[in-house]
Amino acid sequence: MPEARSSGPDLTRWRKQQQPVRRTVSQVCPPPRRPLTVADIRSGMENERLGVVRDSMFQNPLIVKAELGKPRERSYSLPGINFNYGLYIRGLDGGVPEAIGRWNVFKQQPTCPHELTRNYIAMNRGAVKAGLVTARENLLYRQLNDIRISDQDDRRMKKELPPLPPDMTFGIRARPSTPFFDLLQHRYLQLWVQEQKATQKAIKLEKKQKVVLGKLYETRSSQLRKYKPPVKLDTLWRMPHFQKVGRHLDTFPTEADRQRALKAHREECAVCQGTLRMGNYTHP
Repeated sequence: MPEARSSGPDLTRWRKQQQPVRRTVSQVCPPPRRPLTVADIRSGMENERLGVVRDSMFQNPLIVKAELGKPRERSYSLPGINFNYGLYIRGLDGGVPEAIGRWNVFKQQPTCPHELTRNYIAMNRGAVKAGLVTARENLLYRQLNDIRISDQDDRRMKKELPPLPPDMTFGIRARPSTPFFDLLQHRYLQLWVQEQKATQKAIKLEKKQKVVLGKLYETRSSQLRKYKPPVKLDTLWRMPHFQKVGRHLDTFPTEADRQRALKAHREECAVCQGTLRMGNYTHP
C-alpha cells in the first residue's frame, strides 16, 4: 500500500510534463523592439563604443550596427503600451440606443441636370441645306440652332448585350490532357510512316499516269540560242627578223594541253576586252 501511495505524485508530475506549454500573447506576438540605449549595451556587442556614449548615438541608423543573429534596429522611438495604432472614427450616429429609438434616413441630394451632347451631324446637315459652307457661317449656325441628342436617342444608339445562356462558363478552356499512351506506343511515329508511304504511292501513281510526249523538234529560235558566232583569228604581229625564230619558253606540259588552252581562248575572244582579247569580260 505505501508503494502505491508514493507513485501518485510521480504520475501527476509526468502528466504535467506531457501537457503542451501554453505561451502568452506577448510570447507569441512580441511587442516591437524599442531603440537601443546605453543600458542595453553589454561587452562584446557590435555597438559597444569607447569614450563618451549617449543614447542619441543609438538612434542614428547610419551609426547603429546590426547584431549577429538579430534583426536590425530601426532606431525609432515608439509610443507607449496604451497607444492604439490606426485611424479612430468617432461615432456620430448615437450608437445602439439611437438606432433603436429612431432611424436617420439620408435624404437624396438633388443631382445636377445632365448636359446633353450636341448633335453635330444634324447641325452640319442643316448648314449644308442652308448653303453655309465656311467655318464662320457654320459657327454662327450652331449658335442659332443648337441641336442636342436626347436621352432616348442615346439609349437607341447603345447596343444591348446579347442574351447569354444560363449555363455559360466564363474563362479560358483548359488544355487537353497529354496522350501518354500514344507517346509510349510511338503512335505518332506510325502515323508519320503511314503518311510517307501514302505520299510515295501517290507520286508513283502520278508518274505512271503522266503522258509521255513525243520527240521535240528544234526550231530556229532554239538553234539560234545554241549558235556561237565564229571568231576571226588574226595572227599576232612580229618583227621580220623574229618571224622564223621558234619559242624558247613552253609552259604547257604537252602539246595537247596547249591546243586545248588556245581553243578555249578562241571561244572566249568574242566577250573579252582588250586588244588581244585577254582582258575582263564585257558582261558578268
